[in-house]
Amino acid sequence: MAPNARLDHRNPLVFDTHELGRRPGALQRLTRTIDAPADLGIQGVIGVPEGAPVELELRLESVMDGVLVTGTARARAEGECVRCLEPVGQQLEADFQELFSYPDADDRGRVIAEPGDDAEDDEDRFFLEDGLFDLEPLLRDAVVLALPMQPVCQEDCQGLCSECGARLTDDPDHHHDAVDIRWAALQGLAGSLEDGEKDEMSGADAEAGVDEKQEK
Repeated sequence: MAPNARLDHRNPLVFDTHELGRRPGALQRLTRTIDAPADLGIQGVIGVPEGAPVELELRLESVMDGVLVTGTARARAEGECVRCLEPVGQQLEADFQELFSYPDADDRGRVIAEPGDDAEDDEDRFFLEDGLFDLEPLLRDAVVLALPMQPVCQEDCQGLCSECGARLTDDPDHHHDAVDIRWAALQGLAGSLEDGEKDEMSGADAEAGVDEKQEK
């Protein structure tokens, strides 16, 4: 990822590497608890709620080309079961590692990126900016990879009844009597015939009654 707008050292996800120095092999360990940024996770499925605590453990190592950042993020993710829509919560542990490259500097000390042979390669790289690096893009990628794409409340969740929406795990014997649509049509026809026969019989009885009265 090529350098962009200047980083703000007050941002909790921006880290300073000046104390580490540029001597290869130098190490620095950091721990920090931050408030989760918005949309940290798989949007609409599961993620860390905005403002929830995220514990970060980082290991910074100075190498020839930059600073190798290795770390772990821990937080609680929340979402809903894709089968029954019940709330789902789980502890999240996301590991990550990335090299933040040293940028070149001109004779005035201004930060510039050395263009590579392939522009796409430069876009995929992460750079230090004035000794700072932004962990947020790396954290977001790691969290998405650590979360389930289809979270479930339990492995054997039966989902919801397609007819009435009842949660099947709560009532394993839940069912609806299925009616074959072919027989349903015949039953409807039979009902119509029975109604017609009843009407005919009622009419016949009425006529018979009239005849009897006339004979009398």
